[in-house]
Amino acid sequence: MNTHASAVALARRGVGTLAAASALVLAGCATAPEHRVAARDEATGRLSVGTVQREIRVGMSGAEVLAVLGAPNIVTTDAERREVWTYDRIATETVYSSSAGGVSALILGLGSSLLGGVAPGVSQSAGAEVRTQRTLTIILRFDAERRVRDFSYHASQF
Repeated sequence: MNTHASAVALARRGVGTLAAASALVLAGCATAPEHRVAARDEATGRLSVGTVQREIRVGMSGAEVLAVLGAPNIVTTDAERREVWTYDRIATETVYSSSAGGVSALILGLGSSLLGGVAPGVSQSAGAEVRTQRTLTIILRFDAERRVRDFSYHASQF
C-alpha cells in the first residue's frame, strides 16, 4: 500500500486528524533520485539509441521508420536526389536536492502573561543542483525506392 493510501486509511479508521494530515504531507515528499527515476519513466518510449538499435533496419520503408521514430527534424536530399532524414534531439535534465532543519524552543513568560512567550531558534538549509545535457542525432539515408539504405547515430552526454 502506498503512503497516500495509508494516510487515507488512517483517517477512515478514526486515527487523529493530525496524524493523517502528517502522513498525507509526507506522501508528497520524494528524494531527488526518486524524482529522476519518475522523470525517466515518463520519457519511456521516446527516441533513444536503444530504439534505433532494436528497430531500425536496412530495407525498411519510410512509413515503417515513421511508425518507430516519428517525424524527422530535417529532410534533405543527397547529390542523387535520394532522401536523407535527420533526427536531432537535445535533452537537459536538472536535479535539485535540498534539505533544511532547525531547532527552536518556546520560552514561556511567567510575568503578567502566562501563555505569552518567545520562540528563539536556529535554522539551516543546504542544497545542490546537477544539470546534465544529452544529445542524440540519427541520420537515415534512403535509396531510390525510398527504403533505408544506411543509417548512423551519435549520442553524447555532458
